[in-house]
Amino acid sequence: MPKIENLNVAQNWLEEAWQGVVRKTTRANSAIGAGFVHASRSGKYDRILPHVWTAGFWPGILWVVYRETKDENLRETAEKCEHKLDEAIDKFVNLHHDVGFIWQLTSVANYKLNGNPLSKVRALKVASWLAGRFNVRGKFIRAWNEDSGIGTRDNAGLAIVDCTMNLSLLLWASAETKDPRYRHIAAEHADTVLRHFVREDGSCRHIVAFDPDTGEMLEALAGQGYAPDSAWARGAAWALYGLALCYRYTKNEAYLQGSRRVADFFLDNLPGDRVPYWDFRIPDVGRAPKDSSAAAVAAGGLLLLAELIEESSAGESVSTASFHYEEQARRILESLSEHYAVWDDRDEAILLHGTGNFPAAKNIDAGLIYGDYFYIEALAKLRGQKETFW
Repeated sequence: MPKIENLNVAQNWLEEAWQGVVRKTTRANSAIGAGFVHASRSGKYDRILPHVWTAGFWPGILWVVYRETKDENLRETAEKCEHKLDEAIDKFVNLHHDVGFIWQLTSVANYKLNGNPLSKVRALKVASWLAGRFNVRGKFIRAWNEDSGIGTRDNAGLAIVDCTMNLSLLLWASAETKDPRYRHIAAEHADTVLRHFVREDGSCRHIVAFDPDTGEMLEALAGQGYAPDSAWARGAAWALYGLALCYRYTKNEAYLQGSRRVADFFLDNLPGDRVPYWDFRIPDVGRAPKDSSAAAVAAGGLLLLAELIEESSAGESVSTASFHYEEQARRILESLSEHYAVWDDRDEAILLHGTGNFPAAKNIDAGLIYGDYFYIEALAKLRGQKETFW
């Protein structure tokens, strides 16, 4: 794909894509309403329970678009979704490490946009729950509960790279309450990500198993990747974005450099259309599916990275690096808009060709609600909206 030289041309595709997002979100609001969705099948999003890790992305989309349009119908639906999520808080036992994905895009969003005090309470409740999953010996946040995860393996010692994105809920809670305990836990887990998940070349492991009693690292597991030593594309995107968020809150330079290392690996291994195959190290890409959701997550992380680098210090090399990451995000988003997005009613999803969980044969070549969310969020960032709900 050629580099964009003319800003007006760049702005045209961006504004066209954004207006398409607004139109499609407005239509989807009538179809989906105050529900929770995960993957698109035969042109329609499925319905899921409030505790499933993707429950926050549809209301998150509503809040992102509402912030720009002030469409009260979108706000009303987003608030109904937030109320419905109280069921998951009240039942408690189904909650997991992905509560950040759910309540940052619902309750934290509502609180940031509207100052809703009940939304703040909800978010602080789940932040405390997330902090309670911290394993002191291993310095990690436990991923799954005993009745979920992988096979019959004991899940008490499993941590996954996805959780890097949930750390900002703890960092937000620390800032809101002026209580450093949340920040300490987030930092310990982020340090574990740098130590055990991010390899020297910037590729990432998906699952790391620890002894839950001693904290000793036991082994890396393939998880949603091709193999334990491969490089699951969306895992890299989670680490890229999540570590950048950790730096934004803490200003710990190690997190910024870790994010950059992952970003460079991600960008260096992209195919020509800037959208990765589901794993960067699969032996044969001939019939391998792409993962548009990984590209969308990475685009948002790259835009944040560009912003943070620009703020971190002055100098030509800094400006060059910042421009590089922003330009790469722009190229990814333009490719997604041109080749992966669908703007009519053929599908409720916006981005097609996502890969949910290839090893488990789930949601292959599908529309994924988190792909849509991160695509929309990144478009908003590229249009100048710097504030996010993370």
